[in-house]
This record gives sequence, structure tokens and C-alpha cells, in this order.
Amino acid sequence: MELHRNLYQISVQIFVITSIFLQLTTTTTALGNDTDRTALLKFKESITHDPHGVLSSWNDSIHFCNWPGVTCSHRHERVTTLNLLGYDLKGLISPFIANLTFLRFINFRNNSFFGELPQEVGHLHRLQHLNLTNNMLGGKIPVSLINCSELRMIDLTNNRFIGNIPPELGSLINLEVFQVSKNNLTGGIPTSFGNLSSTSFKFFFAAYNHLVGNIPDEIGRLTNLHAFAAQENSLSGLIPPSFYNLSSISIISLTDNRLLNGSLPENIGFSFPNLQLLAIGALNNFVGQIPTNLGNLQDIRWLNFGGNYFGSNSSDDWGFLTSLTNCSTLRTLILSLNNFGGVLPDTIGNLSTQLNGLYLEANNVQGTIPASLGNLLNLDLLLMDGNLLTGSIPKSLGKLTKLQKLTLNQNRLSGEIPSSLGNLTRLFRLYLSDNKLEGSIPPIIGNCQNLLELDISNNKLGGTIPFQVFGVPSLSILLNLSHNGLTGSLPVEVGNLNKLSALDLSANNLSGEIPNTIGECSSLEILSLQKNFFHGKIPQPISSVKGLVHLDLSQNNLSGQIPGELQNLHALPYLNVSCNNLEGEVPTKGVFQNASAVHLTGNGKLCGAAPILKLPACSMKGSKRGKFRLLKTIIVICAVLVLVLLFSFSLAQYRRRKPRKKSSSKLSSIEFLSKVSYRDLFDATCGFSPNNLIGSGGFGSVYKATVDEEEKNIFAVKVLKLEKKGASKSFMAECKALKNIRHRNLVKILTACSSVDYNGNDFKALVFEFMENGSLEDWLHRNKENETRWNLNLLQRLNIIIDLASALHYLHDQCEQPIIHCDLKPSNVLLDKELVAHLSDFGLARLLSNTEGRSRQSQTSTVGIEGSIGYTAPGNSIL
Repeated sequence: MELHRNLYQISVQIFVITSIFLQLTTTTTALGNDTDRTALLKFKESITHDPHGVLSSWNDSIHFCNWPGVTCSHRHERVTTLNLLGYDLKGLISPFIANLTFLRFINFRNNSFFGELPQEVGHLHRLQHLNLTNNMLGGKIPVSLINCSELRMIDLTNNRFIGNIPPELGSLINLEVFQVSKNNLTGGIPTSFGNLSSTSFKFFFAAYNHLVGNIPDEIGRLTNLHAFAAQENSLSGLIPPSFYNLSSISIISLTDNRLLNGSLPENIGFSFPNLQLLAIGALNNFVGQIPTNLGNLQDIRWLNFGGNYFGSNSSDDWGFLTSLTNCSTLRTLILSLNNFGGVLPDTIGNLSTQLNGLYLEANNVQGTIPASLGNLLNLDLLLMDGNLLTGSIPKSLGKLTKLQKLTLNQNRLSGEIPSSLGNLTRLFRLYLSDNKLEGSIPPIIGNCQNLLELDISNNKLGGTIPFQVFGVPSLSILLNLSHNGLTGSLPVEVGNLNKLSALDLSANNLSGEIPNTIGECSSLEILSLQKNFFHGKIPQPISSVKGLVHLDLSQNNLSGQIPGELQNLHALPYLNVSCNNLEGEVPTKGVFQNASAVHLTGNGKLCGAAPILKLPACSMKGSKRGKFRLLKTIIVICAVLVLVLLFSFSLAQYRRRKPRKKSSSKLSSIEFLSKVSYRDLFDATCGFSPNNLIGSGGFGSVYKATVDEEEKNIFAVKVLKLEKKGASKSFMAECKALKNIRHRNLVKILTACSSVDYNGNDFKALVFEFMENGSLEDWLHRNKENETRWNLNLLQRLNIIIDLASALHYLHDQCEQPIIHCDLKPSNVLLDKELVAHLSDFGLARLLSNTEGRSRQSQTSTVGIEGSIGYTAPGNSIL
């Protein structure tokens, strides 16, 4: 009985204890659940923008464990995962997140969280994964993360974090992945990261920051490191030797740093047996030859050696290529911006058929392009610009049907453009400019229907522009055919280029009228048609291209008026129609209100416009301004006639006493000559246009310069070729010889210009009177293109001889300091409109002292002979 009583009491006690325990457990769980729920609601309060309404269901209608993005544990119903990936949420990260004490995974990737990452995150002791990639978080990386001892991944990529990488994070012994690329971090790579677990830590990504200093030698302790990427920083020094012991590594990316001079170790092919990506290019300073054992990198896919000093500018630089042919998985090879020279070997065509990108630009590669490149059938990028390549473009390149970008510009290639390039239907960029290519543009280029850019400028191409070129609807960035010898008209199909931004056809021999269809190129921003032979009117539809920012029609034969609608192009900051035959009233609004934005020189019949352009006022003759204005004009004329009758005598006397002063709304001749600048001469000669070239000699070229066509102020400008040895001396000699001499039979120097051109190069020029009838050479001996001779009768010839004798007598005997011309020949004898001879070109003149002048009369010597070496006057003398 007593036994039963004891058992009963024990049972009661157990029941009571169990009840109390269950009650306490239930209460604790309830409190924990409530804490998580409250923390989540506080988190929601910090969100200012929820475009997809993801958090709208975070309310009491359903249990918080069922809220979108929330995952709870089954046993305790505590939040373990907060996954809000890609919801475009905007707001702060609430510090109440620290109350989610069971949280293990945070994924806020691809949102717009801003502000700082709260220090309270360090209270999440169970946290293993922290992914905040692609947000706008700033401030410093919280040091409190060291309390999250279970962290395996920290990914803060593409945010705005500043400051140093906390060295304390080196104590996170479970860390496997550390990614902080694309931030604004400074300081160095902490040496403490060498203390991370050598078996756990695998990935270090800190690219696109502002890190400085050396790569710590301690990194070599991380024997299980798979990837080390720190490109686009300012790291310096040498790669530590211990780094080459990381045999497990598969990714090394250190491009765009400031690593010091050093060569790659000879055994690099054996040091990294698992290497898949090696990128050490751009802004580094590696030197020497590339090791020839790269063929042992059986898994290599990406090799970037660009932007260094590899190579010795010889054919020995390519020894590594044979070894690379063993790398069957190679997809990208970047060798650009180095010192590779010599001839590119044919073995380059034996590289992996998986190769997608081959970068060889900006080296010193010589010889021809190997035809074996046509074997690399998977190439989509072939960049060979900026070398010394010669010969023709191989037809075999037409086999590379997957090619998307081909750059062969800035070489010395010749021959014709192969029609096989028309097979490259996937091309979106084709650059062939700055070569010596000849022949015509193959019409089959029109098959490249995906082209965004086509640049064949600065070659020797001729023939007409195939209309098929204008049938490529994808052309949207650039079509540049400038500086060739293209002929014919501009096809009306140009209007098909309604997506094109820039069209440059300048410096060719195109003729005909500019088609009205140019107005259908509605996306044009740059249109350059200068230095051609276009005639007719400026097409009015061009004013419908509202986005134009650069319009250059200068140095053509355009006529008629400037379309008034051009003043409505409000985005246009540059308009050049100089050196044409335009006439009539110039518009007054828009670009025409800015003297620095509009260029009108060389159109002598333009008038009106804004006063700032300084054009002459338009004549009222023939204008249709209504009867009232006509009546007003008649009254003014009558008044002027009365005044003329009253003051005619006084005016006549005044004219006798004082020469009439010419007025010009442009830069007058007096102003021009007193303060001539490079820009004045540039404008007056239409940019030193070949159309204004009068003649050319050893030390200079002479151009016709028109300051004011209405006043007929025309001069001759001799531009010195300063790159020629002796040109500067010739300039000084001519200035010295002509500064104090005056004679009717000497060409008069009006002024000189010593300045710099628009490229910052020295510029020297002399301005002379213009001689309308050219040189005596022209009259006596016409060139082979025109065998017809101008006729000089006997009297004219005698007068020219007398003029020359008079000039020489003055130079030798009447100057205060005798002058010997030293280069007397028909081409240096110029004739004015009355056929009066004027001696010119004193670039070789010699000034003698009076003693020398007297002594020369009694001596004859050939010592120091100057002039045109080997020159003898032509057989047909002046008489």
C-alpha cells in the first residue's frame, strides 16, 4: 500500500514537472516566433519602393513563415532564410534584421538597397551566406562580421562600399568565398587573409576597386585557392614567388594594375596544371619572351598578355605559338599592345579550332597576313590593326563566317578589297582604314547585313560608291569612306540609312548634286561631305535631320541660297559651308547667331545675317518687299541725289586730298595684313585647299587667299614646309632680304605669320601681292596635260627682260646692302595683270656687305653656289 502511494506521488510530480516544462517550451517558442515576425515587419517598414508588391502580403492574414522570400525551420518555425533576389526593392536594411537570430542565408541580390550595412548584422551568429550583390549600399564593410563565425560566403559585389577591406575578416576560418568587386574600396589586400583556412578558402574577387600595394606573399599559403581576381586596381610590385605554388588555382586575373617589370617564370606551364584563365594584360609592365611551355596548360581557355612589353620586335617573339597549338580548349588569345615583331608565322592557323577571339593589334608585326588564319573557323573577333602588315588581304578570311569584328586598319596593306569579305554576314564592325588599298569597293559588301560600323577611309580606292553599301539597314554608328579617290554621284539609296549616326564621305572626287534623300537619314548626327565636287543647291530636306550636331559641306561647288530651314536645327553647333558659290541672304537664327559655330568664308555673294557674322548688307535690287518698302527706297534715293548735287564739289575736293577708305563688313585687307593669324590664313585659303594651290616648291607651297571677294582683296600665301631641312633658314632669309627693299619689279611682301596650327605644330607663312598672270614658266612651258602655249609677242618678251634687268640692277647696285638672288629661273618670275614682271622667292638670297659687293665685281668663283641644283633653263628661251 505504501509502495502504491509512493508511486502515485512520483507520478504526480513527473506530471507537474512535465507540464511546467511543456509550458515553458511553448512560451519560449511563441516568444521566438513573435520576435521574428516583428523583425520582419520592421524590415518591411524600411522599404520605400516595392514595384512588384512582394511585401504587400507580409501581414497577419497568413503566417510569416509563408510570406514571400521567407523560409523557416520546421521544428521551431524560426526564420532561417531571407531570399529577396531580384524584386527591385528600394530602401534601407533595417537593423532589426539582427533579431532573426536563426538566420543562415541572406540573399538580397539585384535590388536597390542603399545606405550602410548595419553593424547589427554581426549578431547573426548562425549566418553562413551573405549575398548583397548589385545594390547601392555604401559606407564601410562592418568589422562586426567577424562575429559571424559560421560565414562561408561574403558577396558584396557591385555596390558603393568604401574604406579598407577589414583585416579582421582574416579570422573567419570557415570562409570559402570573398567577393567585393566593383566597389570603391581602398588600401591593400590584407596579409591576414593568408590566415584563412588553407583547405576551405577558394575564391578571392576584389576587381574594379582602388586597391594599392603589393600582392601579399601570405596569399601563397592558401593551397586550395581556385580563383584570385584583382584586375582594375592599382596594385604594384612583383607577383610574389609563393603565388606560383598555388597548383590548385584555375583563375588568375590581374589586368589593369601597375605591377612592376618582371618576366613570367619559365616553368609557368607546369606550375598551374589546372589553369583555365590567365589575364595579366593592360597597364602592367611584364617584359621578356612568353614561355614556350604553355602547351602544358591543357585546360586553358583564356590567355591575356595584352598591354605589356612582351617580345623583342623580332621573329623570335613567336616561339610560344607552336606550344599553344596543343591547347585544344583555348578560346581567347590577347597579345595586343606589346612589342611583338617580325613576321607572323603560319602556325598561328594551327591554334585551337575553338578559338573565338584573337587580339594582335598595336604591335610591330610585319609581313603578310597568313592565309592560314582562315582555318580558325570559330573566330568571331580578329583584331590586327596598328601593325606594319603589308601585302593584300587574304581571300581565306572569307571562310571565317562567324566573324563579328575585323580590324585591319592602320597598316600598310595594298591590293584590292577581296570580295570574299561579303561572306562575313555576321560582321558588325569592319575597319580597313589607313592603308593603301586600291581598286573599287566591292558591291558584295552589301551582303554584310549586320554591319554597325564600316570604315574604309584613308586609302587609294576609286570608282563609284556601290548603292549596295547604302542597302545595309543595320548601319547605325559609322560609315566612313573619306580620303579616297571615289568618283561619281552620291546614290539616292543613301536615304536608306535611317539609323546611321555618322556619315563621312569627305576628301573624294564625288560630283553631281547632293540627293534630297539625305533628309531621310533621320538619325544622322555627323554629316561630312567637304572637299568634293558636289554642285547644285544645298538640299532643303537636310534641315529635317533634327539631331545634326556637325554639318560640313565646305570646299565643293554648291550654289544658290543657304536653306532658311537650317536655322531651325537647334542642336547644331557646327556648320561649315565655306568655299562654295553660295549667294543671297543668310538666315539669322539658330546656329547663324554664333560666329564660332558657322563658317561661311569663300562665298563672295552671301549677305545679310546676324551682325556678328560681319557680312555685307543685302542689296534691295530685285527684292520683293512690298510697295511700301519700294516707295521708301525711292524717297531715300531722291534725298541722296539732292545731297550729292549740293555737296558734289566738296566731295570731289575731299577725294583729291584724302584717298577713299575702303570699308568692309568682313576683316578688311588692312586689318588682315596688320594682325594676320593662322586662323585668318586658314579661312582665307579655305583650309589650305588644293583648289587654292598656286604652286609648290622645295621649301613651301603657295596658296591663293581671298579676304573679301566683294572687294577683290586677293593675296598669295607662301606656307613653309618646316619639316624640310633648311625651310626655317629660307623663311628667315626671305624676311631679311625683303624687309627693306622696294621696287616695282620685285614681288612685294605684305606681312608674315609665325604661329602654330590647329594641331599645335609650328607654322610660318609669308603673304605677298597676288600676281594674276602666274609665272613666266607657265607662259613659256605648259605642263604635259596641256601642250597649248600662251603667246607672248616680241615686245612683251623684251619688256619682261627689261623688268628683270631692272630688278637685278636694283638688287646688285642700288640697295643699301647688295643682294644676290641665287635662284633666278622662269618659275620665280611672276607676271601681274599688265604682264609686268616681278622677281620672287628670295628663300636662297644672300645679303652681301658693301665690301663684298665691290669685290665681287672683280672676282669670279663657283664656291658656295646656291639655287636649284642641276638647273638649266629650258631650251626655248624667252626670246
